[in-house]
Amino acid sequence: MSVEPAAAQRRELYSPNRLKLGVFGPNLSSGLAKTKVPERWSGSWRDNVALAQMLDDAGMEFILPVGRWKGYGGETDPQAATFETLTWATGMLAATRRITVFGTVHVPLIHPVYAAKMCVTADHVGTGRFGLNVVCGSHQNEFEMFGEPLRPSAVAYEYGGEWLAIVTRLWEGGAPFDFDGMFFHLRGLEALPRPFGETRPLVLNAGNSPAGKTFAMHYADHLFTGFGTLEQAAETTRAIRDGAATFGRTVGIFSAVNVVCRPTTREADDYYRYYADEMADWAAVDAIAGDVRRRQAANYDGRREDRVRQAAGYGGYPCVGDPDRVADELAKISAAGFGGLALGFVNYLDEFPYFRDHVLPRLEARGIRDATAASPSHH
Repeated sequence: MSVEPAAAQRRELYSPNRLKLGVFGPNLSSGLAKTKVPERWSGSWRDNVALAQMLDDAGMEFILPVGRWKGYGGETDPQAATFETLTWATGMLAATRRITVFGTVHVPLIHPVYAAKMCVTADHVGTGRFGLNVVCGSHQNEFEMFGEPLRPSAVAYEYGGEWLAIVTRLWEGGAPFDFDGMFFHLRGLEALPRPFGETRPLVLNAGNSPAGKTFAMHYADHLFTGFGTLEQAAETTRAIRDGAATFGRTVGIFSAVNVVCRPTTREADDYYRYYADEMADWAAVDAIAGDVRRRQAANYDGRREDRVRQAAGYGGYPCVGDPDRVADELAKISAAGFGGLALGFVNYLDEFPYFRDHVLPRLEARGIRDATAASPSHH
């Protein structure tokens, strides 16, 4: 990585790998899973730092947190203990050398001038490795904690567009400016320092609704979206690329997968069934059901298979099997047009080393990743 990162380097997460890999949600107690198994993820600061350094050393490209303010209830109350993501990201960046770390921001809950400054602070700590994940809506009961309305999807993304325009304009530096929009009327805006190297942080947006996808096509560097089957994956990426082209843009396309990798496929299948079905915290799964139908309709229709998938981790695609099978599945997702995958594990620290030692070499053998591609340290 150069001393002052170029925009293209940021966009590629400082990696030439065709398929970028990271982890999703380690800032949360229980991680992504709604399960009662005792080995579920702690979400502790100590475990987060250990994981970040392990991922960094392995050449993984990113860590993506989930912004949460309440748990899901049930017996285990998953995600009740969570770290605020901009502060968390700053700490993760201080503890690592190569990896990109995102902060996830619910834009109605933090003023854009304040957010712009927080992001720049994190970016300087990480010498250009901070990324911003923009979230325009969330859970009704969370917004009620802040006294904020949960706007209809189309309006929420209009708000998000103004918010992001202010943030990115502040990152550009220059003379003070005014902003007059539908939602914001601000005077004399200015902010220094600029982001590290004077190129802006990456912008990621998770969109599953039509309005969300349009927003990401228009504003984001990468769109994070779900898919149901591998056949749907190719259709999803094709539609996104076509849509972005109408704005004269290209966007990277990321998604989430839940990984269970064991020496044999039978062991992996048995564990997936154990943690995501037999030991699922169904009350927590049911608590999120209405919200999932709204935000991830393509992945959830109330069938048991979809409830299990939600228990396994936010409805992400299940990659379950021995190392060959998991590598094959990841290769197919890559071939379908996804450039990045955020991985979920029941316990990241316990399970990632096996993935690192047995799946990453298989992806390298398939030409999807390069063992020598990790960026050199710049600290």
